[in-house]
Amino acid sequence: MVFAPKVSQVFRLRSILPCRLFSSDSQSPSVIKSVAIVGQGLMGHGITQVSASSGKLTQVIAYEPKQEFLDKGKSRIENSIAKLVSKGRMTQEDANRTLGSIHFTTDMNALSNVDMIVEAIIENIDLKKSLYKDLNRVCKNDTIFASNTSSLSITDMAEISGRKEKFVGLHFFNPVQMMKLVEVIHTKYTDPLVFDKVFHWAGKEGIGKVAVKCGDTPGFIVNRLLMPYLIQAMLMVDRKDATVQDIDTSMLLGAGHPMGPLHLADYIGLDTCYYIVQGWVEKYPDESSFVLPQCLAEKVKAGELGRKTGKGFYYWDGEKVGKAVN
Repeated sequence: MVFAPKVSQVFRLRSILPCRLFSSDSQSPSVIKSVAIVGQGLMGHGITQVSASSGKLTQVIAYEPKQEFLDKGKSRIENSIAKLVSKGRMTQEDANRTLGSIHFTTDMNALSNVDMIVEAIIENIDLKKSLYKDLNRVCKNDTIFASNTSSLSITDMAEISGRKEKFVGLHFFNPVQMMKLVEVIHTKYTDPLVFDKVFHWAGKEGIGKVAVKCGDTPGFIVNRLLMPYLIQAMLMVDRKDATVQDIDTSMLLGAGHPMGPLHLADYIGLDTCYYIVQGWVEKYPDESSFVLPQCLAEKVKAGELGRKTGKGFYYWDGEKVGKAVN
């Protein structure tokens, strides 16, 4: 039976709950109008594209320190938009407007006056911390910093950013252009008004995603639940409890999942899974659900990274999965 509180109970609960619950129904936060996306790789170019295509921003800046990486990001956006036009999901007029609204630059000083920075560089905490120190010197005092990290601590970055009250996590999913979800993460320092401003920007009235709220727990919502699930499947392989194929078939047909955990790990990239889990094991040694499976470590060491290398728990032909290796 589902517990349904009475209206009077709801009002009593609301009166005693703390104000720092980051509710999305706070008094209309000011609107984010200009955004710079730092890093134009796999995730960054997608964030740039959806930000520009929303039509809700007066300025979208795509930044990379090196021209070759900036050009690659621009090419990815152009190709993605061309596919949307060819499939009739975007008009040529909207495509031209989207591309025309993005300012591509290698000059960090061009980011000085934006309302928000979305950082989407590689998952290296030292590089991220160094970047935020540079951005803090360049950007105006009101600029909000947001990291697209999928596994690192938002709090750790906030503490060295020089503006921890204006620091949040914004975790998009790959491919950004297609995946509807974005996790918006607050720390113990985040100003609730700043959080609400970012939450509204990320949601349907902003760039059109479905935004959810989360505190700074390892992996946030999705990966905090997903990675231990993948780990347990790999530990079953280590113990020879079941074959790769039988584990995946069981979760497909028994739990109704679209793909099994080992198939999914291959699709994500076993190196990505490895670095996330290894980082968590080191940072949270007392968390029993964070364990590094032997089969994962062995496959990464052998260069068998899943889909991207053609072999992991399965053999792959491009995007097409084949037979299980074991």
